[in-house]
Amino acid sequence: MNIKTKRHWATAALLVVALGVIAPTAQASHNSAQVIIDWDQIAQQTVGGAPFAQARSYAMVSIAMADAVVAIEGRFFPFHVQLKSPVVHGASAKAAAAQAAHDVLVALVPANQAALDAALATSLGGIPAGPRWLGRQVGRRVAANILAWRQNDGFAGANPQPPAFLPSTLPGIWQQTASGPAQFSEIHNTVPFGLIAPTQFLPVPFPQLESAEYATDFNDVKDIGSATSITRSERQTALAQLFAGAPGLYANVTNFFRIWHNVARDVSLAEGLSMVETARLFALLSASMFDSIQTSQTSKFIYRLWRPITAIQAADTDNNDATDADAGWVPLLGTPPYPSHASNASCLGASAAQTLGNVFGSDNKSFTAIWYTGASPPELVHSEPYDSFWAMGHDTGSGRIWGGIHYRFEITASENSCTQVANYLFDNYMQRRSRHW
Repeated sequence: MNIKTKRHWATAALLVVALGVIAPTAQASHNSAQVIIDWDQIAQQTVGGAPFAQARSYAMVSIAMADAVVAIEGRFFPFHVQLKSPVVHGASAKAAAAQAAHDVLVALVPANQAALDAALATSLGGIPAGPRWLGRQVGRRVAANILAWRQNDGFAGANPQPPAFLPSTLPGIWQQTASGPAQFSEIHNTVPFGLIAPTQFLPVPFPQLESAEYATDFNDVKDIGSATSITRSERQTALAQLFAGAPGLYANVTNFFRIWHNVARDVSLAEGLSMVETARLFALLSASMFDSIQTSQTSKFIYRLWRPITAIQAADTDNNDATDADAGWVPLLGTPPYPSHASNASCLGASAAQTLGNVFGSDNKSFTAIWYTGASPPELVHSEPYDSFWAMGHDTGSGRIWGGIHYRFEITASENSCTQVANYLFDNYMQRRSRHW
């Protein structure tokens, strides 16, 4: 296993690492992007739940910070909240961003209010009284608007209790696996953050079971995705488990959203983005990641394709002479509790990679993805250097094949679809104004 220890820190292409629960940087300049970084890290330690809930929470926090900062500094159109108030003039953007993030997080995770209150007090330290008060008013108003916007967005009904979605015994159609009944079958009813509808960039259908393409991708995942595969490399095994947060060594490491947010953090600091530019980056990143995972999850319940574990064990029923059944086959990773096509992880990786490339104006940025344990203090588990955002995006999707839970055609469909999601949000939200306010 290619596990790298703490002594490898010095080799990281970008070394701006935050450990554990992040305390805001009180001494940072009132115009510093550090407040956005700080509260994104605080959000990482605060939000939880299913991936869909995490994606929604990150988007709400990031958009609130961005719209609060834009209300004061201008430069970009807001993502959602357009304030017109005299409190904007002379307000501290740092105070506004911190207050907005704080208020959204308290509403999402009220049990953490004491810790969030303490973090807010630290963020506000050193800001003159007048600008601080005005900035806090802006942050409060923006946060309240964001919370009202999402209060009845349909997400509360996205995961109905079984038997809301019934499996089938027909060849090619999803059948329940060991992970249990289908989850988040109604996420299509949630209002997207930026898209018109979750089917706006629906992934293309999967190939027919009788086709050569299906057989090729079937046999690929059967070979490399098996729990006992001898063709999968140590690196592929590690990355498949890391991106999945697999049980065992990787169960409590930095999760999928945090990895991409930390890449955004490191590159934004290396590139010297301003506060408003950094806030915009995280808003676009978070919103595109939610809309992407909603897009792919919606497609799963439209296409209802069976998972590799079912397909391989029951290949004698698929009417394809190029596929052979293996009743004892099991994947490296646990199979998620919903149909297969298309891939959620691939959509997330594609939207994140494309958004970062769009914002920075180039895909070719060097960085290191770093995974930590959930211990206190966290310990370095693995670091993986990349020379482009899409290199990591492709690994994210390929990890699902290496892990035995997706076919290659699903990765391709998701990447094509969610690249379009990211481009749509970038082209239609938080565009640069012709001049400052």
